[in-house]
Amino acid sequence: MRLYIVRHGETDWNRIHRVQGRTDIPLNDYGRHLARETAEGMKGIRIDLGYTSPLLRAKETARILLGDRDVPLYEDSRIEELSFGSYEGMRTGGEEKDAQSEAFQRFFTDTAHYIPPQDGETVPQLYERTGDFLAEICAKEELQDKSILVSTHGAAMTALLNRIRGNLSVSEFWRDEVPPNCSVTEVEVRDGKPRIIREGVIYYKEKVKKWKTV
Repeated sequence: MRLYIVRHGETDWNRIHRVQGRTDIPLNDYGRHLARETAEGMKGIRIDLGYTSPLLRAKETARILLGDRDVPLYEDSRIEELSFGSYEGMRTGGEEKDAQSEAFQRFFTDTAHYIPPQDGETVPQLYERTGDFLAEICAKEELQDKSILVSTHGAAMTALLNRIRGNLSVSEFWRDEVPPNCSVTEVEVRDGKPRIIREGVIYYKEKVKKWKTV
């Protein structure tokens, strides 16, 4: 089995440093451009089926990447972005930076001490649901010879990759920065065990800013 795990393309909220989480924001024109460039780079890769977060930005990215391939695309809420509850919509940079943004920024700077709002989700909860998704896919006998696209989000993708590495430490959640928009990580699965083959592959020429928002 091969998994191609991709973060969605850019959105307007990425660009203006606004927290998205589960808020359903579509790709902007530049995000669609990045997805088309990525689709061109991946056109020689066989894809047998896809899984996507139900959120618009991930679904649109998946559809662009699949192009004219006649393959099924399944929505799975377990690979949605982390819910940030009442923090969603908050500006975390620029002149309109929200006064509460420092509490949110702990998610990146001090994840072990990040406290989500009451209506938000914790990192262990994110690890649990994304881990359940990964375990189910890797165990399916009928998928062992398949090549699968997985379209997801910055924190959800990071949780998946951390689990593959075997490190579920909350304090070390951000081993690296947020994966760039439309970056692709290739994972090989043998005997139900996933292994990262290539990480953070970029198929577009532009140097995209690494937004410190998800």
